[in-house]
Amino acid sequence: MSWLEPGPFLRGTAWWDGDRPVRADPEDLDRLPWDIAERAALPIGVRVEFLAEPGTTAVELRYRAAVPAAGDELRALRHAFALWQGGRCVREVFAEPAEEATVRLRLPPGDGEFTVHLPEAQAPVVRALRAVGGSLVPTPRKPRWLVHGDSITEGWWSTRPAHSWPAVAGRALGLDPVNLGYAGGARGELPLAEQLSRLPGELITLAFGTNCWAAAPCSASLLYETTRAFLTLVRRGHPDTPLLLLSPVLRPAAEHTGNALGATLSELRAAMEAAVRDLAAAGDGRLTLLPGGPLLAPEDLADGLHPNDRGHARIAAAVAGALREAGFVPCSRG
Repeated sequence: MSWLEPGPFLRGTAWWDGDRPVRADPEDLDRLPWDIAERAALPIGVRVEFLAEPGTTAVELRYRAAVPAAGDELRALRHAFALWQGGRCVREVFAEPAEEATVRLRLPPGDGEFTVHLPEAQAPVVRALRAVGGSLVPTPRKPRWLVHGDSITEGWWSTRPAHSWPAVAGRALGLDPVNLGYAGGARGELPLAEQLSRLPGELITLAFGTNCWAAAPCSASLLYETTRAFLTLVRRGHPDTPLLLLSPVLRPAAEHTGNALGATLSELRAAMEAAVRDLAAAGDGRLTLLPGGPLLAPEDLADGLHPNDRGHARIAAAVAGALREAGFVPCSRG
């Protein structure tokens, strides 16, 4: 089989910068903090999805990726490609770091729908793909779910990209999650709200606030107004789109400790939740709240802040349940 253009097979994409999927508008980077602009260059959540027709024994991906410089402690980290079918990983292939390479993933017998999760930290760009022994076609498009958040949304401390809570919930709900999580960011940056307002999507989830405790300290009153402003700007482009706000999950060291402005994370969480309730009471009937405080226990955290795989799974289950209960899960496009 000849090589196929990757575009029709890629999912989880937001914006494009040349042939690179990126997670912030490349025409609007000047207004973003430098750390968010850097994180947005990583294709977090971008996947290859295809239907393998009868007789297909493998798929090959031609890609380019970043390779750490000599002496970098990450130099020995290999490129990991995970092949998923339905809700399970059927195969992982680990390739040696290379700027340009081709990887082959053997498929299980029979046809079916498959997803390939990429080595996200190496900023891979899929150049082409092809079938071995058969043919591939893109999967039908699923409803796009825009998920904005911080490092927890980005998937930190999940052992694989497929185990991050947006990926897990997306599989459960039959959605195409677009991961707009930025490690260290999601501090209520209003330019990001404006970018979200311009990005097409059938469903939106906002999951920020923990970095407003220390990274960019807020008072409770400031975060209340920031949350209202963020939601108001998103609504300019998505006036009727179902929107769920997940308030910060457990962070034991911050729950009852005041930040530089004297606010505890418990107080900041309550301020965000009050902002959502007030907007909903004022007439936003497509806005709902999932309080994050009760979702996790200390044993669900890998480092006192970021969830482990079990913690990501618990967040995913809670988000999926909240979206179903609110009637916010859109039907597949077919």
